[in-house]
Amino acid sequence: MNKAFFLRLLVLALVAGAIALAALNRDKLNPEALDAWLSGFGLWAPVIYVGLYALGTVVFAPGSLFALAGGAMFGPVPGTFLNLLGATIGASIAFLIARYLAGDRVAQKAGGSVKRMITGVENEGWRFVAFVRLVPVFPFNFSNYAFGLTRIPFISYALASFISMAPGALAYTWLGYAGREALGGNGAAIRYGLLAIGLLAAIAYVPRVIKRMRRSGSGLDSLRQS
Repeated sequence: MNKAFFLRLLVLALVAGAIALAALNRDKLNPEALDAWLSGFGLWAPVIYVGLYALGTVVFAPGSLFALAGGAMFGPVPGTFLNLLGATIGASIAFLIARYLAGDRVAQKAGGSVKRMITGVENEGWRFVAFVRLVPVFPFNFSNYAFGLTRIPFISYALASFISMAPGALAYTWLGYAGREALGGNGAAIRYGLLAIGLLAAIAYVPRVIKRMRRSGSGLDSLRQS
């Protein structure tokens, strides 16, 4: 019992230390430095990039930095897949850390945003996860840990996250790709950037659509009754 307790404390301390280290060095994180560092790994660069993205998600590094860098380094289609894979793996690791190290005791004492997320999952299940992923009403890195305090099955959480994060991953990846192409003198890249911005704007409009659906008696509220 004591060994398990101290092991949990050790892992939590390591995670907290990594988060603090990432916060202190946030100004050193930029797409250019990441690109220069990964260029020396050749064919292994995509694998290492996914691992870095996952680690960055766990330690609260800015997800937009990786998403834009993925588009710039690997192109729109491979970059979208790598960004989505890295974000999902990182979100899953954070989820498991919270579930097995924090446990029900933290969930029972939770308040504020965490309590609202727990209540949302209890009422809607994977649909609430999908909504939060599609529309970032809660900070992404924070929500990964908060979802681990709920009772949603891991597979449901991971699948809902992977599918629902796809539009945002696509938009940011194309934006990163368009930025690099524009700097290289490709005039057509402006069109790519505008399409990505349009997709982000459409995602931002989703909460209004959900609100109107709720007023009409459909949407998440009607799903709750079914």
